[in-house]
Amino acid sequence: MSLLNKTLPRILIVDDEPANLKVLRQVLQDSYRLTFARSGADALELLEKEEVSLILLDIMMPDMTGFEVCEQVKAQPHTAHIPVIFVTALKDTIDEETGFNLGAVDYITKPIVPAIVRARVKTHLSLVQADVLKATQVDLIQRLGRAAEYKDNETGMHVLRMSHYAHVLALAAGIDAEAANELLLASQMHDLGKIAIPDNILLKPGRLNDDEFKQMKAHTLIGADILSDPRSQLVALAYSIAMTHHEKWDGSGYPKGLKGLEIPLEGRIAAIADVFDALTSERPYKAAWPVEEAVNLLQQESGKHFDPDLVSLFVQELPKILDIKHQFAEQIINKN
Repeated sequence: MSLLNKTLPRILIVDDEPANLKVLRQVLQDSYRLTFARSGADALELLEKEEVSLILLDIMMPDMTGFEVCEQVKAQPHTAHIPVIFVTALKDTIDEETGFNLGAVDYITKPIVPAIVRARVKTHLSLVQADVLKATQVDLIQRLGRAAEYKDNETGMHVLRMSHYAHVLALAAGIDAEAANELLLASQMHDLGKIAIPDNILLKPGRLNDDEFKQMKAHTLIGADILSDPRSQLVALAYSIAMTHHEKWDGSGYPKGLKGLEIPLEGRIAAIADVFDALTSERPYKAAWPVEEAVNLLQQESGKHFDPDLVSLFVQELPKILDIKHQFAEQIINKN
């Protein structure tokens, strides 16, 4: 079946009363694919066989309650992401907090009101689609970052290491977890502009001449141009990093010669993460530096190339940095 043939979301409806299943079928069958189960055990068995987008789950069932079913659904990695909406009779005494603590997203009461059922189902499926869109965005960002590095680092490990170093440094600098996670993603596109740099310059084993260095420096502007006019906060952050990760604390960097706090925090963080990984990684044109020598250079350049406060934090977080370096070590690619 072609991927272009969009299929309707599948909803699993679990209730031991056939009359309740019939009512929900009448309400939802025109908009969704439906699967039915009359017990918790049957529901769990069906989930092993079918992809389900959402579960409508009765609570008061014999043998296994809806709470017990929900607990098992959320305990399995392949089903934990599925939204669960509990369906319960008004006369039932239910501890709603228990259901939410188990991972449910909502409650619907019986007798059901069709408009409410359709609205709740649509809302929670929209949230699922938003999560899928976010995951797709992250996937594309990672692939773009790897594409930029592919010429001189085919495994893509540089962008992973560098971005995780930046994440550690951001947290140490007091950035909240959500913003630090966005920095982790956005920094993977820091060298996107390298896509346009000729191989004879990018892979040159010796020192670049003035004209070659001018072309190399253009990767910041090219990357920023690719990421310009962003329509999301994440891409806006990536734009800033691409533009500013080669600026220097003393104003001698490029492309704009920004100085000190004129350089956005994300650019100052990315600069340290990028240089440390570049120094400690082998490339076709250079051997890897020992960690101690790379750290010494960061400290020597503190207040010149790098934000001195951030250098101190980076050294403080070095054990975490080295764990990341080990976790994302270079892999050998067999081209045969």
